[in-house]
Amino acid sequence: MPDESNETSPLLENGHGDDERKLVKFEEGDKENPRCWPKSRKMTNVGIIALMAILSPLASSMFTPGIDQIAEDLGATQEEVIGATTGFVVFLGLGPLILAPLSETFGRRKLYIICFTFFTLLQIPTALSPNVATLVAVRTISGFFGSVGIANGGGTISDMFKPEERAGIFGWYLLGPLLGPTLGPLFGGLIVEYLSWRWVFWILLIVCAVNTALGYLFLKESYAPVILEARREAYEASSDSNTKFKFDGQDDRPFQTKIVESMQRPLRILFTQPIVLTMAIYQAILFGTNYTLFTNFQDIWGDGYGFSTTKVGLLYLGPGLGFLAAVWFIVPKIDTIYNRLTKRNNGEAKPEYRLPLANIGSVFIPIGLFWFAWCVEYHVHWFPTILSTFFFGIGQITVFNTVQNYYIDSFSKYAASAIAAGAVFRSLVGGTIPLFAPALFDRVGYGWGFSVFAFTSLALSPSPLLFFYFGERVRKRFAIEL
Repeated sequence: MPDESNETSPLLENGHGDDERKLVKFEEGDKENPRCWPKSRKMTNVGIIALMAILSPLASSMFTPGIDQIAEDLGATQEEVIGATTGFVVFLGLGPLILAPLSETFGRRKLYIICFTFFTLLQIPTALSPNVATLVAVRTISGFFGSVGIANGGGTISDMFKPEERAGIFGWYLLGPLLGPTLGPLFGGLIVEYLSWRWVFWILLIVCAVNTALGYLFLKESYAPVILEARREAYEASSDSNTKFKFDGQDDRPFQTKIVESMQRPLRILFTQPIVLTMAIYQAILFGTNYTLFTNFQDIWGDGYGFSTTKVGLLYLGPGLGFLAAVWFIVPKIDTIYNRLTKRNNGEAKPEYRLPLANIGSVFIPIGLFWFAWCVEYHVHWFPTILSTFFFGIGQITVFNTVQNYYIDSFSKYAASAIAAGAVFRSLVGGTIPLFAPALFDRVGYGWGFSVFAFTSLALSPSPLLFFYFGERVRKRFAIEL
């Protein structure tokens, strides 16, 4: 996204220096500028991409209540079936490495429509899987295409909303990647119990097809360089003379060079920026903890407490309600605090002003995990046990929102790549941890097993506070040219 001064400059200006091309810009109040769109158009875009961002994570966990049924039907072990979740989640993280930078080259809309069409169609062979190998393979591929909503959602919101108004909108969008895995087992439990596990994917096919159709009909391109490029081409095509035009920030390098550099961008951000790497590790631990909870709910509540599949599905509302409470009561305050601190700093905004509320999450997360661990270990009544996941959910949403907003503010034009940098690490770790968790629980029990996750989150909990005070110094020390 071009900087704000460029977006509000006159529509056309003469080029500068030796470049005689006329400059194409957004004028003040330009209706094609995504930040000047009517609220209804912005929210239509947000609604469509938010649905994409919730459906792919929903698909990641929706079949978990049917793990036993799938294993029996396909003649496989539980661990092999869990591999279908691992493959999906890992590629849900790897996808943004490619899809995010591609959206910064070709635009957001094309990527959304093409990728979600493939994701939708891949539900058909998943539902028809004759063996566990097919199930794992197709689920893994679908995870890649399904990641498009996660890869580009933050960038799309950054395209349309100014920093001071972004966090509240982004909070509701970010519910998708977290609430999806929570709602998945709830719906999946009902489908598995009353229909069969294959119907999980038939229903996903129908819902995803509707979402794809809505995107095709109503989703608008929001990436400013792509919009300005289209305007430039239109001016040149309609010009009677040989007048040439350009837009501010136009990249005239060869196509291959642009693609190669854009593909490298997320990894460069991840491995050269200590703050991004540290917070990516933090989010990865939380993501892994989340999926470990979800993949073990059936064993904990079904086998340990004797709950039916439907009742187990309802217990996923514990963390889900925590997510909603955080988005409703805490996330809107991210903008409030950001604007207040900016005003105090003579109107100069800093990405670190997004981080103060992360400290609430950093406290709630280990408390919730220790609470849950030992309630399960000593078989405490289900209500106080599931209540702990409510506070874990609040903490997770709070940390995720503050960190994602920090990424966007730090790398505004390449926000999608910055978010992808964190997403790949998060999903790689989050997808593999559940594979090893059952062995950990068998060896030390749920009490010490979940306490391992709690201690890890506790060790990382000071990072938002440290980066609030020292983040600017670290950013300047490790500044990179993108």
